[in-house]
Amino acid sequence: MSSKWWLVLAASGALAIGVAACGDDDDDGGDGGSGEAVSGEIRIDGSSTVAPLTSAIAEGFNEENPDVNITVGTSGTGGGFEKFCAGETDANDASEAIGDEEIAACEKGGVKYEELQVANDALTVVVNPENPVTCMTVDQLKSVWEPNSNVSSWRDIQDLEPPYDESLELYGPGSDSGTFGYFTEAINGEEDAIRNDYNDVGEDDNATVTGVAGAPGGMGYFGYSFFSENSDTLKALEIDGGQGCVAPSPETAQDGSYTPLSRPLFIYPSADALADPAFDAFMTYYLDNVTDIAEQVGFIALTDDQLSEQQSKLEGLIGGSGGTETG
Repeated sequence: MSSKWWLVLAASGALAIGVAACGDDDDDGGDGGSGEAVSGEIRIDGSSTVAPLTSAIAEGFNEENPDVNITVGTSGTGGGFEKFCAGETDANDASEAIGDEEIAACEKGGVKYEELQVANDALTVVVNPENPVTCMTVDQLKSVWEPNSNVSSWRDIQDLEPPYDESLELYGPGSDSGTFGYFTEAINGEEDAIRNDYNDVGEDDNATVTGVAGAPGGMGYFGYSFFSENSDTLKALEIDGGQGCVAPSPETAQDGSYTPLSRPLFIYPSADALADPAFDAFMTYYLDNVTDIAEQVGFIALTDDQLSEQQSKLEGLIGGSGGTETG
């Protein structure tokens, strides 16, 4: 089990203990706040970036609701949407907003859904700590990652200071990943457009950690939480999106100054799931606890205004028909 998942378990356990300590002795059972015991099954799949957050919250929820069985898969944002739009799951974790192909697939499958933001992210470009480079422009990153790029050494990257002689070793997620889609569009100007000779790690972000940490010329990218967990073995590059070099951080992601790689993270529940009291209790618990648990497992929390907006939206969905949009 990776250290990230041990962090997830530890954080969810601490959260559960804190909730129990503050609980009302007259509460007959945990349910996310409704006062009634819930049971059932909740199936969630999707983004490997969002999964550790959802899993940590699911663990805490299960401490109060042991009769609800929650599974959290990591098929990637795109792979998860394939299952979601076929009606195989109740919700999809996503590291980018639903795209046109997924919208069409859900319409074809008759799956109605809603979108809820659960965290912020600073998609982080990481290098080996021996690398003297501290900042790259978007154009420099594009020259490395664009289709048919012939950049094979750090010295080949135009105007990069200081020069560095190591050969490039590139690591990144596969095409089912929302992180892949977001990065390629933000850096290369077209979603899914990328050179074909990088090390495709699929949904295993820990393989990027291992690869970059072990190669003096290594470079990779993933969500901020994976860098936060591995900051002792990796170095995060600052990114110059046109306004100077900006480091990835909770502050720069929340205020949008880390451009163009700050992004929202989502969960997409289906209308059918939102009609289920167990799922509604889970989502209420999710948003009620997401700030504390996000910080414990290295995620960038929603701002107060963002959280209030999402909680109000969820309350409206639970109080209404349980989700009616299809795109």
